[in-house]
Amino acid sequence: MATEIAKASPATVNGDDVGALYDVVRALPSHAVIELFSIGVCTRCILRLFGVRESVHYRSPLSPSTLSSVFSDSTDLDNHSSLREPVVCRLCLGILQFTYCEDKDKKVVRKESADGLAGYISDLIREQGFEIDGFSLEVSIPPVILENERIVWDHMKTKYESEHWFQERSLPECISAKDALKISLTETLETKLDCKSSIGTFRIRLTYTYPISSKTVENSVEGCHGSKRRKTGTHNGLDTRGDDIKRSGFSTSEAGSLQAIELSKCLKLRLEQTNEPCCLEFLCYRTQIYFGGRYLKYSRNVSQSCWIIDDERMGEASVEEIMGSNILPICRGDKYKFHAAGREDIDVRMLGSGRPFLVEVQNARYVPSQESVKDLQTKINNLQNKLVGVKNLKLVGSQSWDLMREGEAEKQKQYTALVWTSRILKDEDLQSISSIKDMCILQRTPIRVLHRRSPLEREKIIHWMRIERIVGSSQYFLLHLCTQAGTYIKEFVHGDLGRTQPSFGSILGTRAEILRLDVTDVKMDCFLTE
Repeated sequence: MATEIAKASPATVNGDDVGALYDVVRALPSHAVIELFSIGVCTRCILRLFGVRESVHYRSPLSPSTLSSVFSDSTDLDNHSSLREPVVCRLCLGILQFTYCEDKDKKVVRKESADGLAGYISDLIREQGFEIDGFSLEVSIPPVILENERIVWDHMKTKYESEHWFQERSLPECISAKDALKISLTETLETKLDCKSSIGTFRIRLTYTYPISSKTVENSVEGCHGSKRRKTGTHNGLDTRGDDIKRSGFSTSEAGSLQAIELSKCLKLRLEQTNEPCCLEFLCYRTQIYFGGRYLKYSRNVSQSCWIIDDERMGEASVEEIMGSNILPICRGDKYKFHAAGREDIDVRMLGSGRPFLVEVQNARYVPSQESVKDLQTKINNLQNKLVGVKNLKLVGSQSWDLMREGEAEKQKQYTALVWTSRILKDEDLQSISSIKDMCILQRTPIRVLHRRSPLEREKIIHWMRIERIVGSSQYFLLHLCTQAGTYIKEFVHGDLGRTQPSFGSILGTRAEILRLDVTDVKMDCFLTE
């Protein structure tokens, strides 16, 4: 039989595929198949309603000649001229017929098979310049399809629930339109894109929408069912259909026939209102990829992020822009976001081990190799202006974001400050400062940031301090200290008009001013090694 069918339509479908389809259809109840065709259900929807999962039946083209060859020998076609593939399936609204409206101009597009739709998708991916090693297929369908499935199933239940083949089935066992489309496309996409379907960063999203909402259609057929009590056959949780039948004066069989006629009318009205294909929007995109590392800032005129006030740039550049402008082009992404574990002021250098940071690249067309990332690090470190540097740059997972945020709250930071005091410090002063361990201080929001920060009082810890004398100077020296994250160092040194207690100056009983400040270490576990 399969050989004869293949000869009948060699240009349309593979003979083995038709033979397999023939075997599947022959096992289905022919009168139910005829009924589904008569109400405008397509072949692939019939297969999924009966739980057929083999992908070949969904991928293959289903031309009228093919269908005629398959069904003529497996159903009673002589008396059923309506047995043909509908132009637009009333159940899937064209989704499994690979027919859809283009969202821009509502032009109807018809693909012969899954191969045609998969080819269009793969061409779109290449046109947008994506280089991929895997993909995840996402499908969204309108609620009206689920409502149509329910009412068709209720119709089938009314007609065939007494038959043995139907008693073994339930609606949840049917294959959804969404899953059937994935079955249709996945293997073909794998072949055309030369990669496997997997849970990765690259996504293919097909969003189907329908102009008529499910609620609108539901309201239009509610009159067929009458009141909710009549529709559900229940009242206060009790089945009242038997009482309704008795009151009607009809026998059980007569009432059942009337119920079937009523449901059939509602089905017809319902499906008549859903006779256009869905609109389809294609979206190919890559989820965020992250570059992690530690940055160093060598200039006292570079902010961490782009800083503009009244259309005037503050500083000559920013760490964010330097990192992003070098990372984004290599990934060919849409845009980037810069994240760091805390920040330093524009006039503060970031030295030592550097500050942990992430660059989040959105919709990258290309994911660079480890070797390319090393070359990128070298490029940044060799920039002519030498404003910033980077250590341990690498591609990281999204979990690094949580790791950085968790560590940020617990981290300690080390600083070196150039300090001036109004009196000459003695050796006893140096020893007094060095003896301080884990000192608790209270800091009110500094005056210099009150315009953008809430007026709060914060408790912070100074873990240790050490004074280093500068040769040839009696009132200038280097203060090395380690503090809890979030400590305002400048205010701790000069006291901020008494808003920080105790301060470095109040401990020594002298006026103290901070002239320069460097961050020398951020104690976190993030990105310490390549």
